[in-house]
Amino acid sequence: MKKSTSLVFLFSLFFFTSFSQSKENKVVPAFKKGEWLKFRMSYSNFLNAGYSTIEVKETKNKGKEAYHIIGKGKSTGLISLFFKVKDNYQTFMYKESLKPYRFIRRINEGGYTKNKEIIFDYDKNEATVKNYKHNTVKKYPISSNIQDMLSALYFLRNQQIHQLKIGEEIELKMFFDQEINTFKLRFIGKEIIKTKFGKIKSLKFKPIVQKGRVFKEQESVTVWISDDNNKIPLRIKASLAVGSLRADLDAFKGLANPFNIIFNN
Repeated sequence: MKKSTSLVFLFSLFFFTSFSQSKENKVVPAFKKGEWLKFRMSYSNFLNAGYSTIEVKETKNKGKEAYHIIGKGKSTGLISLFFKVKDNYQTFMYKESLKPYRFIRRINEGGYTKNKEIIFDYDKNEATVKNYKHNTVKKYPISSNIQDMLSALYFLRNQQIHQLKIGEEIELKMFFDQEINTFKLRFIGKEIIKTKFGKIKSLKFKPIVQKGRVFKEQESVTVWISDDNNKIPLRIKASLAVGSLRADLDAFKGLANPFNIIFNN
């Protein structure tokens, strides 16, 4: 199976978004309609590789309130001359359960293309995969607690990550490339990092990824998210088989909660 190197796929390794608890024990939405995040990608920490955006919209399905999440990635500059990337990922997930009912993946990565749609049926515990590139339709068994590549990012933010102890892991099941994969995140600790917006308190994680053609080893990816009720990604660093890839939060709007920035040393 070919390992994706797409910009959005890197974020699908980690992108917490959903709900968190306040001190009064009330549910505080960690995102809302209109949230938009932009990330700058760089290769080996100096060469601009591209940009990735993720946007939250609202929709309905079968009378139920739902989110429509759109993730896009595009290579730019010198990297684009050698390896052009244009990706579009979309997930549709119910607000109440944060379970996906539809997933779209359209990618073009250096000529490697995919055009797929997945429909999740929880009454039958079945996923219907429509491959428009090869004009095929296949069905696969799933569990009732499955996530797709993009919905997983939003579902995971529902976890009480502020209560994690160093070394503890979060785990979920993800349906990806016609099979169910186990996705894990290990909490490393807290850290104050310097960003273009100022210094920000963050929570540091390492996704446990599969060693292979793209990543050097299982724990070659490190992620920093804001230590607040938004829990948005601030930085992602990945050691690749050749060089490294880094993503930094470059712009944002429509956050559901205050973004805690430390302006003084």
